Amino acid sequence: MTPVELSRTVLHAVRRAVDEGELKVVPPEKVLVAPPGPGGCGDYATNVALQLARPAGQPPQRVAEILRPRLLRAPGISDVVVTGPGFINISLAGAEGPVGLVREILRCGARYGHGDALDGRTVRLRPAREVRAVVQVEALVRILRSQGAVVHVDDHDGIDDHDGVVVRPVPAPADPARLGPDAARWALLYPAPHDRPRIGDEHLVQREGNLLFRVRYAHARTRALLRNAADLGFGPEPGPVDGARPLLRALADHPRVLVAAATHRAPDRLARQLVAVADAAAPLLPAVLPLGEEKPSAAHRARLALADAAGTVLAGGLSLLGIDAPDHL
Repeated sequence: MTPVELSRTVLHAVRRAVDEGELKVVPPEKVLVAPPGPGGCGDYATNVALQLARPAGQPPQRVAEILRPRLLRAPGISDVVVTGPGFINISLAGAEGPVGLVREILRCGARYGHGDALDGRTVRLRPAREVRAVVQVEALVRILRSQGAVVHVDDHDGIDDHDGVVVRPVPAPADPARLGPDAARWALLYPAPHDRPRIGDEHLVQREGNLLFRVRYAHARTRALLRNAADLGFGPEPGPVDGARPLLRALADHPRVLVAAATHRAPDRLARQLVAVADAAAPLLPAVLPLGEEKPSAAHRARLALADAAGTVLAGGLSLLGIDAPDHL
C-alpha cells in the first residue's frame, strides 16, 4: 500500500464513521499520512483525529478510537495504535511502508506525486505584464496539470475581466535575465508571491548558502552514486534503512505539497519542499557506497534505492518549476 492509497483508506474510514453516525463532521478532502514522529510507531501516522476533534465535539483520542477498528478491517493494514493526544499510527501488512514508498517513487519516476486532485477542473490564468508573473504562470501551468486540472492562459492581465485568476506577484526589482534561465526562475519562484525576490549574485555561487545549488547538488550526487555503484557491480534495491525517517517523511509529503501548490497557486511551496528533500537526503549520501574493503550488502542497496528515490523527486520537482536537473555539477 502506497502513501496515497493509505491516505484514501483513512479518508474512507472517516466517511464510514460519518455515514454510520459515530462522527458528526464534514469529511476532509485529503488526509495526510507520513512516517511517524518521535514517540510514534508503525510505518505511517496521521493526525486526522486531532483535526476532526473540535468540529466533532469529541476528544481527539475518542475520534482516533472510533476510526481504529475501521482501519483494522482495511486490507493491507496489520495494526493501528493510538499514541499521544490522538495520533493514529498504522502498520502495514508485510512491513511495506517505507519500502513501499521507495518502490512507488522509483516506479512512478518524475511523475511521483502527480494525481487527480483537480481532475476536470478548468483554471484560467492571466499573468500581469511583468517577467515574474510570466514565470510563475509557466510553473503553475505544469503544477496544475500534474494534478489533473485543465489550464488555459490568456496573454493579458484583463483588469476589467473577472473571468480567471490574475497572477500578479510582487515584481522583481531588476531584470533577472543575467542570472541565466535556471537561476532566474528559482529567484522568481522561491519567494512567496507577496515577497519581493532578490536578484543578486547569491543565486550563482556554488555553495550551501545557494538553495538552488543545494537542491541540484543533492540530485547530482544521487546520480553519481548510481554510476559509482554500477561500477562496483550493484544497484538499488528497496529495503529498510536506519536513521532515514526525516528523508522518508519529506518524500511521503511530496504528493500533498504538490496538491497544495496547485490548489493555492503557490509554486514557492514546491521550491521549499525540494530544499527540504535535499537537506534530508544529505546525511544519507555519504553512507551509500561501501568503504575500503567492504563488500556491497543489502543495506548498501537499500540506501542506494532511497538515494535514487530522493534524486527522482528532486528532478521531477525541478522539472515542474521549469528548471534543469543536471546529472553532473
